[in-house]
Amino acid sequence: MDKYIFQVQQQDVGIRLDKFLSDKIIDKTRSALQNYIEENCVFVNNKAVGKNYKTRINDTVAVTIPDPVPLEAAAEDIPLDIVYEDNSLIVVNKPKGMVVHPAVGNYTGTLVNALLYHCGNSLSGINGVLRPGIVHRIDKDTSGLLIVAKTDIAHKSLAEQIKVHSFTREYEAVVYGNIKEDNGTVNQPIGRHPIDRKKMAVTAKASRQAVTHYSVVERFSSFTHLKITLETGRTHQIRVHMSYIQHPVAGDEVYGPKKVLKFLHGQCLHARKIGFVHPVTGEYMEFSSPLPQYFTSFVSQLQNGHNFY
Repeated sequence: MDKYIFQVQQQDVGIRLDKFLSDKIIDKTRSALQNYIEENCVFVNNKAVGKNYKTRINDTVAVTIPDPVPLEAAAEDIPLDIVYEDNSLIVVNKPKGMVVHPAVGNYTGTLVNALLYHCGNSLSGINGVLRPGIVHRIDKDTSGLLIVAKTDIAHKSLAEQIKVHSFTREYEAVVYGNIKEDNGTVNQPIGRHPIDRKKMAVTAKASRQAVTHYSVVERFSSFTHLKITLETGRTHQIRVHMSYIQHPVAGDEVYGPKKVLKFLHGQCLHARKIGFVHPVTGEYMEFSSPLPQYFTSFVSQLQNGHNFY
């Protein structure tokens, strides 16, 4: 692991961060340095920033370049909750806390590592060796259903269904506050946060359309239990949209209030239902996952009048 610290001098003021670093670290390409910035390996004054950041006088730029890792994921004997499986695809119920595929900081213990052990070489290769079979993702601390393609044909079919919004994805969540309307829709574009590059945000700049529908399941004094349906599938979409309407997901350490409900160990968000047309048979298939214990326990406490404030 290589570490660098640079102090911005007068002659380097106003330069894009990726250009500044490419002038300083000559054995790394500019695109590689951009990736390090995106992966939060670069901090300016102890804060993560984007590659478009313009340097300022006396900025302290700290770079940590991780050791290279083999560009393949290893099979690991990790138990899987398999809801459905055939020769084309597999539907898995992912637990809270499991990362979907290897990335910086999480090269083992992921869903992909478990799938490689279970499926061997029978996974689609479209998304490369670190994301075999992965058609769509859910966040580490979101529990619930995920579909994985075993063949390239299945992968292409499922990806197209997601693209044209014919892929059913229904979630349940508990959010802060009392939502007055029984139903609602958030139609706001989502892109990378303009300041904090680790986050997404509702923004008009470099963004994509995002549509989230929600309906009230049950109201409590300070929280609301929602059913949420995705029309699009942007990174952190539900979490960003709920925060945007001032009702962030309970337990969300990134988009929620500073006083986080730590006992939830992340957002109270569960991918409850998934539906799609089978790539080979043409049959519409739909699967549901029961709410996990962390979710039902929280709801039970709310039903008993605990407001957690």
